[in-house]
This record gives sequence, C-alpha cells and structure tokens, in this order.
Amino acid sequence: MGKLDGYKVDLKGLSSDTVSYHWQVDNDFFSAVQGPEIKRGLLDVALRVKQTSGAYELEFQMKGEVEVTCDRCLEPMSQPIEAQSTLKVVMGDDFADDGELVTIPEKDGTINVAWNIYEFAALQIPLRHVHPECEAVEDAPEEEKTDPRWDELKKILHKQ
Repeated sequence: MGKLDGYKVDLKGLSSDTVSYHWQVDNDFFSAVQGPEIKRGLLDVALRVKQTSGAYELEFQMKGEVEVTCDRCLEPMSQPIEAQSTLKVVMGDDFADDGELVTIPEKDGTINVAWNIYEFAALQIPLRHVHPECEAVEDAPEEEKTDPRWDELKKILHKQ
C-alpha cells in the first residue's frame, strides 16, 4: 500500500449522495507528494463529495500552515493557509484533467485526491513570501549617498 493510498475516494461506491472525508496532512504527506513548493506543513483538510446528475462535486476546505522559504533571507518561514476549492469529476473512458474538470476511468471509479490537496495548498502561497522582520528591513529608508562633486555643482545652480 502506497503512502498516498489513504487519499483515494471511491466515487462508484458512494453510500449516499453526499459523503465527507477528513485528513490531517503533515510532513510525511508533503514528502510523499514530492511537490516543488511545499516540503513541510500541517493542514486540516475536509472533503465533501456530492453526487449530482452524471458528475461529482468535490469541495475541499483546508486550514493550517506550510513551510516556505523567505525570499529575502532564504530561511524557512511559516505561511498560513486557509482555502476552499472545488473540483468537478465525471466518469469516462480514460483519465483526463483539464484543470476544471477531471475525467476518471469508469472501470476504476476512484480518484486519488492527494495531488489536488497539494495543488490547492500551493495555490494559496503568495508569489512573494517574506518574514515580517525581513519586510521591515526592506522598507527602512536608506540614507541617500551623493557624490560630493555633484553637491558642489548643485550649489552653483542654486546661486543663480
């Protein structure tokens, strides 16, 4: 059994029109997914699967923190994550994923949502992530240094 097999959702075998799942994803999860943006973290993930006519709507809710690298000092920093995302799934002949609609083979009837959880968390990370203390250093005004020769020339301009 693979490390991510616990994130398989059996759509064919749903016992009712709405089924809920709950996971707590941690460092082991992020290590197993091997994604480029997040290596460590702890997220509480809730999934509600609703069966509609011919399709399934997967509603993800997640909250927690992930570890990213500060763009300024390159040290690890904690990034809070809170997200709600929806994925629509239909059954077909072959697997296909166009970003908004996922088609899974009808003969399998299952979808592994581990990568979707990872992607939804990664999409919540801002493009620029900086520690608050690094941000303060970056915003501090620097003394303007000028060439003394230009200062003397400026004095000539102001005399006129």
